Amino acid sequence: MAFLAFGAGLTPDFRSPPEVSEIEDIVTEEAAVRTQTGQSLRVTPLVAENDFVAKGAAVACLRHAPDVCFVAPFAGRVGRVSLLPGRKLSEIVLFREESDAVEHHDTDRAATPGGLQRLMQSAGFWPRLRRRPFGGMPDHAETPAAILVMAADTRPFAPDPRLALKGREEDLARGLAALARLTAGPVFFCRTAGPPMLAGMSGDARIHEVICGARHPQGSAGIRIHQLFPAGLDAPVWDVHAEDVAALGALLARGTLPMTRLVHISGSALRRSCWVRTHPGADLRQLTQRIVLPSPHLLMSGSPLDGHAARWLAPRHRQVTVLPRAETSPRAAHWLVAALTRSVVGRPAIPTAALTHAFGAVLPATPFVRALSAGDDETAMKLGVLSLLEEDIALADYVLSEGGQLAAELRGMLDRIQNEFAA
Repeated sequence: MAFLAFGAGLTPDFRSPPEVSEIEDIVTEEAAVRTQTGQSLRVTPLVAENDFVAKGAAVACLRHAPDVCFVAPFAGRVGRVSLLPGRKLSEIVLFREESDAVEHHDTDRAATPGGLQRLMQSAGFWPRLRRRPFGGMPDHAETPAAILVMAADTRPFAPDPRLALKGREEDLARGLAALARLTAGPVFFCRTAGPPMLAGMSGDARIHEVICGARHPQGSAGIRIHQLFPAGLDAPVWDVHAEDVAALGALLARGTLPMTRLVHISGSALRRSCWVRTHPGADLRQLTQRIVLPSPHLLMSGSPLDGHAARWLAPRHRQVTVLPRAETSPRAAHWLVAALTRSVVGRPAIPTAALTHAFGAVLPATPFVRALSAGDDETAMKLGVLSLLEEDIALADYVLSEGGQLAAELRGMLDRIQNEFAA
């Protein structure tokens, strides 16, 4: 299956120095266990400061669903447990120690879909899943209407999933087959053009291989979901990175969940770009300390389009961006100049070909932006807002030079719809 608007999309121009092709393995001295960006979860800490934890061992679990665990990315000692009001997880900081201690799991219980879910939750795989609508990881008892596996990423400087999956074809096939057991609907495997990645896999007929183009946002999960299987209030759709699916396959085969991921470090404040194989929650300062230029800079977890300033690598991110601080924080205009030159309302969205391409040519760009700006939930739902998250419209913000206004409007609308739906 090929994406209908195969040539749609844009190639944003961001500067970055030449890269080194070799992949370096880095385990940082410090790491943090955090929730997905924008998610606020009440947890029960399972460790205290100065406790030793094995790699993959649970350090916290959800209060309302104790089977869903957050696990340590390496063997080490707990340095700090930070909770926000309401016992919501802020971060659990770990210090690495030289140890081969690894948490092992009984894979025999994965013989049934329910047992497979419990294994994924106790092993720390569940937070790697993301649901639509509204975002965040799925409810502990949720059954998806469809699952999207992303082996394509078209964001600027994104690592090629093919490189991350090289030599892991058996684990990928095993993980895909396991995911197919969790849903009665289809499983879409989205990849870039090139040699087939599922060749020789005699799997479920519900697993569909989808080819995406090279321009952004064709490799964006929300755009793919909207085009292939739109999410609904009663029809949640999950998305997960193909590298994590290979990790699930390894868990089922060997009883331990791999913690490594391929990460690309880029940005105009670097001496050189590079590839590293590291772990979730890695310390961004250590990852970049030898390659950053000696000047004020901003460390971002994520891409230049949708990343955010951070100390730690976010749970789902596979990019680190380093930008000169002067480029990201321009001097604010005097309040009187701002009052005379800026409107109190958002600037109008000019219908252009670039705006249409920013939505992959699958959403009616101008009506959708208008519905977002006006807070027209009903129209936005008809146009596909339930399939999207902030990262899916980051390119439209870039095209409109809105500085995140559309993303904020989208999040406000999704929160409002979620509250009304829950009521």
